[in-house]
Order: sequence, then C-alpha cells, then structure tokens
Amino acid sequence: MKTIRPKLEEIARIAGVSKATVDRVLNDRPGVQQHTRAHVIQVMASLSGETGAAAPRRVRLDFVLPGGHNAFIADLARHIARQAAQRPDVDVRIHRFDAIEPERIAATLDMLRDTTDGVGLIGLDSPLVRESVRRLIAAGIHVLTLVSDISHVGRISYVGIDNRAAGRLAGYLIGRFLPGARGRVALIAGALAYRGHEEREMGFRHIMRERFGDMEIVAPPEIREDPERAYVEVRALLERYPDLLAIYCIGAGGEGVGRALIERGRAQSVVFIGHDLTDYTRAYLLDGVIDAVIDQNARVEARDSIDRLVRAVRGEGEISQSTVRIQSVFPENIPSEV
Repeated sequence: MKTIRPKLEEIARIAGVSKATVDRVLNDRPGVQQHTRAHVIQVMASLSGETGAAAPRRVRLDFVLPGGHNAFIADLARHIARQAAQRPDVDVRIHRFDAIEPERIAATLDMLRDTTDGVGLIGLDSPLVRESVRRLIAAGIHVLTLVSDISHVGRISYVGIDNRAAGRLAGYLIGRFLPGARGRVALIAGALAYRGHEEREMGFRHIMRERFGDMEIVAPPEIREDPERAYVEVRALLERYPDLLAIYCIGAGGEGVGRALIERGRAQSVVFIGHDLTDYTRAYLLDGVIDAVIDQNARVEARDSIDRLVRAVRGEGEISQSTVRIQSVFPENIPSEV
C-alpha cells in the first residue's frame, strides 16, 4: 500500500493553524503549546493513512448556541461551520435560539439524544438545562461547554476564557484608566442566567472593592443581550449621573451603550470597557468610543471544541481542560482578523 503524504498547506488549513506552526511540529521545535502540537499530529495522522484503507465513520456533532443580537456568537457559529467544512471526518449541525429560554434549550438537547455523538453547548446554568445535559451524558453522548460553563454536569471539557478573571481585568483597566478617581461606575449586565456573565460580575465587583474602593458601582436591570435595552438604560444612567466615570458592559449590547454615549456627547469622557472583538467593537475602538475590548478568539474556540469532541467520541486519550487566552485589545493593537 502507498502512504499519502499531505502537504504542509493542507495540514495547516485543516488544523486551523499557521504553516509555521505545522513546520515546528514536523521538526519537533519549541514554541508550540502541547494541546496544539497534539492537534496537529492528529490531523497529520488522519491525512496520512494508507490508500485503500477504510475511512473512519464521520462523527456527528451538534452545537446549541444563543441567537439574538450577540455578534460574537454569530462569529463563533460561522467559525464552527468553517472548521467543520474543512474536516472530512465530522458532520456538524448548529442550533440557535433567539430568546433566553431554558425550556426550549432543554427540549432540543433531549431531541438530540438519538441522533448525535457529541454536543457543544452555550447553555443557561439552570436546573432544566442541567438535567437535560445529565440525560445526554447518561445516554453515552459526550457534552462540552463553551464560552459559558455549566456546573456539576460531568461535561468532558470547557472551551472558553476564565470569565471571573475577565471581570477582574475589566475592573483593573478602569481603575488604571482613572487613577485615584472617586465617583460612580456603571455595570451593564447582559444575561446573568449564563454562568459566564455571573462570573464576570463577581470578578468585577471583587476587584473594585479590593483595589478601587472610592468608586461606587451602579447597576441597572440586566439588558438580556439586547442593544436597544442597553441604549435605553445607559441614556437613563447618563441623565441620572452626569458625572458617571466609566461603564463596563459584561456581554452583548455594547452597540447600544456606544450609541447612547455618542448621542449624549460623552464618548470621550466616559471610560467604556466591552467584550469581544467584532465589527462594531472594532469601529468603536478606532473612533475612541470604546477604550478597551476584552477578547476571546472565536476561531480557536470553534477549532478546539470540534477537536475535543471528536477525540472524546473516538476515545483518543485525555481531553484538554485548558482555558482560552484572554486578550486586551486597544486601538493600537487591533489584530487584522476579527
């Protein structure tokens, strides 16, 4: 039998890494994280099988994601679809919901039990969703959480940032932007039904008490990831507190925050920290409306989620539990790729 030798470009494309990274792995050089090295080696092995050998069964994966106005989740869904299209060994379906409805999420998870090998989930940390996840796992389905974790369900891995650390980072940046300041800082909560948002709030409140005690946090009702609600709430905040120092928007909705700041003429005087580098946050950074964006790499999360689920389904060793790196993005270091 003849062995297929895949090209470096093909390995890089399917693995979702640069050609330089593949070259380092091929030549056993340093500078590549262990889980990335293992992923590249796995891709090379799958591409280098003997001709005529039976192809492995395609792994059926389902991703259950929020819908609505969240631009980052839309980017993540696109990256999941792109990564899946580059892998001949997987079939991926993406399910999205326009509303924060635990009943619909739980019902969808229950329906997947007989048609999937693995599920990637950005789910509410609610009793209904937790029980549906447990039923999936009991049926032998591998479940992975991404972006926002779910507690005590036995998932194989979590793919995302440390959200509590992200909240602390937001508070740290505000404190450093405004050294020695006294006054009010607004906390705009997206949807606290997501554990990740709750953790960001915890981290933010903790560091503000710990390091910047002269700043008082004011928090309007959660905006449920809706830019229009964010716009209304921030307009009201700016009228109520004309001396407002800063705003931290925990999740989606930053478009509305920025619009309110611009309309009230406060875009250059109120420090604004948001999440996730998208088209609108990129534009706001360049215009000086947003001072910093706390970013997580949607492409890496999509790649790692598919890879970890496939490895779990095929029983290919220990699944990585490492979190995704948090990046602070300012106008001067905006990366070329959203």
